[in-house]
Amino acid sequence: MTTKYFTATSLDGFIATEEDSIDWLFPLGDVNETSYPQFISDVGALAMGSSTYEWMLRHSEKVATETGSAWPYAQPTWVFSSRELPAVEGADLRFVKGDVRPVHEAMRAAAGSKNIWVVGGGDLAGQFYDAGLLDEIMVQVGSVTLGKGKPLFPRRLTRPALELLSVRQVGTGFAELHYRVPSVVG
Repeated sequence: MTTKYFTATSLDGFIATEEDSIDWLFPLGDVNETSYPQFISDVGALAMGSSTYEWMLRHSEKVATETGSAWPYAQPTWVFSSRELPAVEGADLRFVKGDVRPVHEAMRAAAGSKNIWVVGGGDLAGQFYDAGLLDEIMVQVGSVTLGKGKPLFPRRLTRPALELLSVRQVGTGFAELHYRVPSVVG
């Protein structure tokens, strides 16, 4: 069981525009040609920030058209937010706030032998990193630049550096990078 941050980013390091749009992402390739289908089959629990969750709510019709459901995940999902947010009917959602450590324990129990996916955003992934709970980063780097937006990983991570496990080209729009996060003994 590992905790993985799997996301897409622009070439200049943004996962969304300043307005939380990821519309730039969709023309770049077919998700079924990426490692995502295998990745999601190995996921037992999800962690999601409120901006990502609200994007899902705003685009529920599009999600339903593409996946057959307004909520595409069968796995239990922990939504981190300091605000009250509406639930999606039929979705296994747990709204939480505060320290990621106790929530991670509950997620591990729910995931069993499967992985935990930190869906986004970058700051939530950073909180898991800060707590020593992030094991891997898988990022699809898109062939666009945004200039400004929501950063991929708003943390300084230099020593020890991430360990590159694999690189894969996906069509002409993406490079898929897979890193192991070194454990820091402090």
